[in-house]
Amino acid sequence: MSHIKFNPRTLVLMVVILAIMLMRVLIVFNTEALSFANFSSVGAVALFGGAYFSSNAKAFSFPILSLLITDILFANTIYKSYSDGFLYDGWYWTYAAIILMVVVGKFLLKNITLANGTIAAIAVTVVHWLVSNIGTWYGNPYNNPLFTQDLAGYWNCLVLAIPFELRFLAGTVIYGGVMFGSFQLLKVKYPALQRKEMLSA
Repeated sequence: MSHIKFNPRTLVLMVVILAIMLMRVLIVFNTEALSFANFSSVGAVALFGGAYFSSNAKAFSFPILSLLITDILFANTIYKSYSDGFLYDGWYWTYAAIILMVVVGKFLLKNITLANGTIAAIAVTVVHWLVSNIGTWYGNPYNNPLFTQDLAGYWNCLVLAIPFELRFLAGTVIYGGVMFGSFQLLKVKYPALQRKEMLSA
């Protein structure tokens, strides 16, 4: 008779991610459209997945799926005017960015400290700034004459995106503080949530 050991760590990690993404949905639906643009939990969720899931499949899939679900919801409701019927222009660059952000979490948050968390938050913001804005710049989806299809146009796009990226950094720090702080406290109270070689999340 085989004994299947249940690892509560994976379930708790998933619940923390879902709770934060739900918070994102509630904030967006209860504020004026675009007033919280880029004040997002995406960076925090990517770092959290990269830091705590030892399984690459889970580390990448849970943040991506949580973003996809909320993006589809927004694209068909509050941000419908910005949607192309599925998501939004250049959405694949945002998803490429989140994959890279999970990698940042895996490398910079092997040891979770305040200093490492600060560096990681800045790093994912830079990744998001450089990668996701390709979707805004390339092909001029908004017909902005400043976004010429050269390095100068890309740089203009990046400069205009700075206020939004500052919001992204703030969201990453605040949501990340809630996520990492909550799970660290839970690990202290419930030792079964500690990472184990035999029961890796």
